[in-house]
Order: sequence, then structure tokens, then C-alpha cells
Amino acid sequence: MQLKDLEQYIRSLFNTSYNKKFDEESGITVRAAEDIKRIGYCTNLNLQTIERARENNINLMITHHDAWDFIYGLKDVCREKLLKYNISHYYNHLPLDDCDFGTNNSLAKKLGLEIIEKSNEEDGFYCGRITEFQQPISFGKLIEKLESILREPVKAWKFKDGDIKKVGLVCGGGSLTDDVKAAVDKECDVYITGEKTLYTIKYAQFTGINLIIGSHTFTEIFGVESLAKKIKKQFNNIEITQLQEEHLEANFYKKLNEK
Repeated sequence: MQLKDLEQYIRSLFNTSYNKKFDEESGITVRAAEDIKRIGYCTNLNLQTIERARENNINLMITHHDAWDFIYGLKDVCREKLLKYNISHYYNHLPLDDCDFGTNNSLAKKLGLEIIEKSNEEDGFYCGRITEFQQPISFGKLIEKLESILREPVKAWKFKDGDIKKVGLVCGGGSLTDDVKAAVDKECDVYITGEKTLYTIKYAQFTGINLIIGSHTFTEIFGVESLAKKIKKQFNNIEITQLQEEHLEANFYKKLNEK
């Protein structure tokens, strides 16, 4: 498969491609390999995931995030490495948060949640969902279920009694109080996202909404996986593989007994 054909196919999957921000939030960042046989997918582009791609003989990396500008110097070094290894790179950020097979819908499906409506609009893309369970579950059971899906511990604060029925969900970086407010305004029982600040916790406490924080990386991986599987279904001669990332956000320092 040629890279240009893949790029055209991916674009056809999104009904937000008319948005003037679409090309700022997705696309090819490095054109190295043009003949694509093996695709590696993950949430983040960084030196570690590029090395995983090299080890797996990947021609094209697909990620949710491009290398961040505010991790100063990372983007330039990543692009040098990709060119050195002859690996092309495609990322899709806000459009993948918004779409029906993307980050939020994919995690909601795994949790057994039904989508009520889209929420948390940013630049014309909806980065969150208001959802609900058919049958309420306990806060503890929801935590266990999410930890099993993410395969990592989560952080949780119980600020409201009773079982969980209605859930506000923003995969990834929904740490602003504005993000939480969207769930509060819809009378959700819990807000789930991938990052927090002190203000996130205090606002949840003030408004009486339960709060669960997973990791930015692993709350979003299932949307990237869904995109990769769509590509595999369309181009069945392509191989896809998940590039494993460290559970860095869940690796808390544990004091060891020292002699």
C-alpha cells in the first residue's frame, strides 16, 4: 500500500474533514517510507515508541499525539530518528477524539456505556461524551472495571453517595474545571478523564461529583487501535501491531527499605 492511498482512506473516515482545523490536528508529519507493509500504533510519539517501531520493522507509525512542542526539542529529535529509520508518521488528535470510533466512544464501549450526547467542544470537535449504564453499578465496581480495561491503577475520589448511572467522559487531558463542569451540568454521577490538577479535585468536591482519573496515555489508546483495525480491514495485506508504552503515569515512587 502506498502512503498517499492510506492518507486518503483515513481522511474519508472522518466527517469533520471540512473543519478548517482538521489539517492542523491530523496528518502526515514525516514522509519517509512510501511503501507501507507494517503499521505500528500507540498513543504518543516519542523516542521510546520510535524504538519500539524500529524493533518491529514498522514502515508507518500511527499515533494520537504528535511529539509535543512544549517538551522542548522532542519534535526535532523524533523526526530525525524517523527519517534515519525510514519510518513515516501519521497522527490524528482532535478528530479522533470526536469521531464515532475514536478515543471516547471506544473506551465507553469497553465500559459498557451508552452514548447520550457529545460534549466538551474544542475548535469544532467534541472531545467528550455524556454516557450512562443501562443498570447502575457501584463506584467500587466501576473503578475495578476501568482498572481492568486500562491495566493500570486509577485515582478516585468519592464525593457523592449512591450507585453510578450517568458518566461524563473525556479521554486524555480533561483536567480543566470547564471539562468537569460539562459533566456537572448534565447531572452525571461521576467524571472520568486522564489527567487532573488540584482544581479538578476541588471543583469535583465542591459540586459533589465523583471523580476517576486514569492515565492520559491509556484512556486514549483504544481509539488509535480502532483506527488501525479499520485500516487493516480495508487493506488486509497490511500488518498492524500495537507499540507498547510504559505505564509511566501510574508508576508511583515506592520507598524501599535501604541499608
